[in-house]
Amino acid sequence: MQFQGIKETCLYVSDLARTKEFYHGRLGFELIGEVPGRHVFFRVGSSVLLCFISEASEQSKILPPHYGQGNLHLAFETAPEDYDSRKAEIEALGIPVELEYDWGHGFKSFYFRDPDGHLLEVVMTGMWDS
Repeated sequence: MQFQGIKETCLYVSDLARTKEFYHGRLGFELIGEVPGRHVFFRVGSSVLLCFISEASEQSKILPPHYGQGNLHLAFETAPEDYDSRKAEIEALGIPVELEYDWGHGFKSFYFRDPDGHLLEVVMTGMWDS
């Protein structure tokens, strides 16, 4: 079965205002949808990051209910020539970089966390290309 990519990724968060301030206010992701007390959505390149209050989405009557808990992981992609700039921008925002890893073959990534403790990673474009 072939798909073109993953269109949406979902994180479950505890505070929508704090999530909006982090992803939109600090990281600069475009805000594309918001329902107070339920969710906030952001555009990230050609993908969408969905951030839900777990308890609210679990009670959904229109769409299939979904929910989760615990720290999740997702990675953002940047061009290799922009990698050092992205890392410097994250650090300039006062967001600690937990680890930088050299994957070999010229590819690196670095890790940091959002306000809910989700592990975020910035990877160089081409890292997983075949």
